[in-house]
Amino acid sequence: MTISVIGSGVGRTGTYSLKLAINQLGIGPCHHMEEVLHNLPVQVTLWSAALGGRPDWQAIYGGYISAVDWPTACFFRELLDAYPTAKFVLTHRNPESWADSFGGTIYKLIADRDQAPPEMKEWIEMAAGVVAKTGFPDGLDRDGLIKAFTVHNEAVKAAIPADQLLVYEVKDGWGPLCEFLGKPVPSTPFPCTNDRAEFWDRVAGKI
Repeated sequence: MTISVIGSGVGRTGTYSLKLAINQLGIGPCHHMEEVLHNLPVQVTLWSAALGGRPDWQAIYGGYISAVDWPTACFFRELLDAYPTAKFVLTHRNPESWADSFGGTIYKLIADRDQAPPEMKEWIEMAAGVVAKTGFPDGLDRDGLIKAFTVHNEAVKAAIPADQLLVYEVKDGWGPLCEFLGKPVPSTPFPCTNDRAEFWDRVAGKI
């Protein structure tokens, strides 16, 4: 089993909606940070090793045929080397609205990690390392987040061959995604999910 679709867009760009869409198109199971939360002991150890330069992609993605969101988005260059025929989807959105969403969810969770429950601390430390490696270290202000967001997106576009990359906003729905992946457009609405309240519920294990 190999990974055929890789999301290179960072969290809060519609990655959970993209995961649901990819699964619905039959290109799943799709890996997402939620999968890490559901299997903390194994996944945190594997991703921590990847951060240290010792990735085991076969173990990380065992049972999956696609992957989106962090931690995956941090490793787009390495994953292009590992899966040279994969198609990449760069989810993006308005940088200002992204900075507000990211700053009120993932970045806040990382900033407050000293207050996290003991069973969550190793995961949040790993996540903080992934986010920092992607270009978002602790302490950036809103303008700094906006700049780093743009830098990441431009780096993806520079690294991934144009014929393997879709630059995509989930608000554009099924059309561009299905055309890129060679799949028929479903008759059901495109999934739209994971607002800020849902993010915190997912972190807390409520959903």
